Amino acid sequence: MKVQKETVQVMNVDLYCEHVFNEKPPIVLIHGFLSSTYTFNKVIPLLAEYFSVLAIDLPGFGRSEKSKKFRYSFENYAKLVTHCMDHFNIDQAFLVGHSMGGQIVLNVAKNYQERVRKLVLLNSSGYLKRANRLFIWCSYLPFFPIYVHHHVNKHDVRQELENVLYDHSLITDQMITEYKRPLSDKLFYHSLIRLLRHREGDLSSKDLQLIDHPSLILWGKEDQVVSLRVGKRLHQELKSSQLVVFEQAGHLITEEKPMEITRHIVEFTNR
Repeated sequence: MKVQKETVQVMNVDLYCEHVFNEKPPIVLIHGFLSSTYTFNKVIPLLAEYFSVLAIDLPGFGRSEKSKKFRYSFENYAKLVTHCMDHFNIDQAFLVGHSMGGQIVLNVAKNYQERVRKLVLLNSSGYLKRANRLFIWCSYLPFFPIYVHHHVNKHDVRQELENVLYDHSLITDQMITEYKRPLSDKLFYHSLIRLLRHREGDLSSKDLQLIDHPSLILWGKEDQVVSLRVGKRLHQELKSSQLVVFEQAGHLITEEKPMEITRHIVEFTNR
C-alpha cells in the first residue's frame, strides 16, 4: 500500500504527516531531535503489513512548520500527538518514539493514559536535565541564533550520520539530503532555541515508575548518542517493560535493523 503524505493543521501549526491507513490497529511513530519522519522510512512499509501507520514531523523539524508561537515542551508535544490522533480519528494507538521521541511518547503515556495501548522506545533519551538558567537567558541575546547555527553545523551531515550509525556503508546521498533539508531554513534555528527554552527535563524516576503501560525497549548496543546504560535504567524503572539489545547497531536502529524492529514490535503488540 502506498504511503500517503500530507500537511494538516493541528493546534494552529502546519504539521507534515506520512500515513498508511487500513483496517488494522493504529501505530504512531515519533522521531527524535534534529530528525523527521525519514527516521522511519524503512520501517513504515514493513509495519503497514500489520498496522495503520501514522508518522509525524514534530513542529520545528522536518517539513512541519517552524512556528514562533508553538510551545516546544515535551508536555505540549505530547498534547499535539493526541490532537493529531484526533484529527485522524484515532482513539487509542501503539506509540513508538525514537530518541527524543521516546520522551514524548512517555509524556503521552503519563498525561493521556487512555490514548496509549502499548509503548515502544527506540534508543530513547532519558534522565536529561533542563538547560541551566544562564544558558536559557543567553538564548534571548540577539546573536544567539548565530551560535546555534554554528553549533549545529560544526560537523557536516555525513559526520553526524557516521556518529549515529554503526554501519557507515548505509549512508546514502538521499539520507544526507533528507537530514540536511532543514539546515538551510533560518526559522529552524529559532525553533531549536525555543526548544531549549521550553523543554522540561526528562521524566523523573518517580514519573517513570508510575507508567504501567506494557513497554518494549529496543536498543543498539553501539549507540554513541544515548548509552545503553540509559536503556537498562529505563527497563528497571518502567515496571512492565522488556529490553532487547541489537549487536552491531548504533543510535539509528531504524536504518540498521528495520526488519528486526518490525518483528519485535509485531510480536510485542500481539502478546
